[in-house]
Amino acid sequence: MKLICGLGNPGRAYREHRHNIGFRVLDELCRRWDAPLAQRKFEARLGQLRLGEERVVLLEPRTFMNLSGEAVAAAAAFFKIAPQDTLVVHDELDLPFGRIQLKHQGGSGGHNGLNSIIERWGTADFARLRVGIGRPPGPSPQEEVVEYVLSNFTANEREQLPELVEKAAAAAQTWAEKGLAVAMNQFNRR
Repeated sequence: MKLICGLGNPGRAYREHRHNIGFRVLDELCRRWDAPLAQRKFEARLGQLRLGEERVVLLEPRTFMNLSGEAVAAAAAFFKIAPQDTLVVHDELDLPFGRIQLKHQGGSGGHNGLNSIIERWGTADFARLRVGIGRPPGPSPQEEVVEYVLSNFTANEREQLPELVEKAAAAAQTWAEKGLAVAMNQFNRR
């Protein structure tokens, strides 16, 4: 059994923000697999499906980003899913807009959602699908970074967003069907 979690902040006010790209990718997976997030449990919306022999749980925490670990840990415990069978989809400042990268383990890089998951689970032993949103231009103090991730994409970025979301969803699907190594080989190219 596998768990795919998209990170974001709940509510209409946050829907279009860069920080919510994980929700967008999860929505695309739901559309592709005709697996709506119909259940409400663990302070999250979730859906379930089968990909061949593999059961997959899709999870969208409904807490704010800095409490995402509560929903992830609760769902993983309920479904008996190990961290190694989990993929967390999140926005990544350290990748330029349009790039994606899969990786296993690592720190949080200051990402509050990842911090929460690592803290709640007590491990960083899970896969991440990092979706590049780039950084604000110039040397940016922390306040500007927060403002940037909690802002909408530019008009130019919005035009490219569907392609980025589709590419990230394809990477998540490859991870679920063929594993992390295959997905990394296929999608971690420039």
